[in-house]
Amino acid sequence: MTRHIAPTTEVLAEAWLSWAERGKGLDAEAWARPTRLPDWTVLDLFAHVAPTAESFGQLRAAVVDGPAEVESAAAVLRFFNQPGGLAHTAAGQVAEGAKKAAAETDPAGLIARFEVEGPAALAGYADLSPDTVAAHPILGAVRIGALAEVALMEATVHLLDLIAAVGGPPPADAALHAVRALLAEVADPVAFIEAASGRSDAAVLPVIR
Repeated sequence: MTRHIAPTTEVLAEAWLSWAERGKGLDAEAWARPTRLPDWTVLDLFAHVAPTAESFGQLRAAVVDGPAEVESAAAVLRFFNQPGGLAHTAAGQVAEGAKKAAAETDPAGLIARFEVEGPAALAGYADLSPDTVAAHPILGAVRIGALAEVALMEATVHLLDLIAAVGGPPPADAALHAVRALLAEVADPVAFIEAASGRSDAAVLPVIR
């Protein structure tokens, strides 16, 4: 049976719609409210997570033949979060980018990106297999299924940041279960199992920044 990327992207689209619905209920005070990310407001958080046309526009053109160098979402996260990795060294640039995007886009525009533009773009790639390989400027050749899983993780983790700031119901069970499994996979398996089962007090968490 042919596998498609659709199952993951359907959960991601659902997560984005949840962002949109929550955004519609925010007033000016809530948009300006601080989050648990240092110096990030709710508006900054929305601007950071909101999908953009640029995120999808070149994907088909980036498809390449041959095996992937990075096959799993866990491998993607390990790469970026390793000591000296971009999750650490580029954190300041990411924050600046979020604030710049927040200053350039009003809440209505951000909500539209979550509600309309992002899901429509995802639907355009639903025919692709998760094993399709695309060239990535940092990772090299990577499975697009891995990229989709990382996008779902980002949307879900930051949705929890949003909930911590403004309240609201939890993310969908499908997203929570997928992200929990992914983050457990990032850790060293023996260290994680022994710590989770109380057989070790090794510091295995956090696995991402």
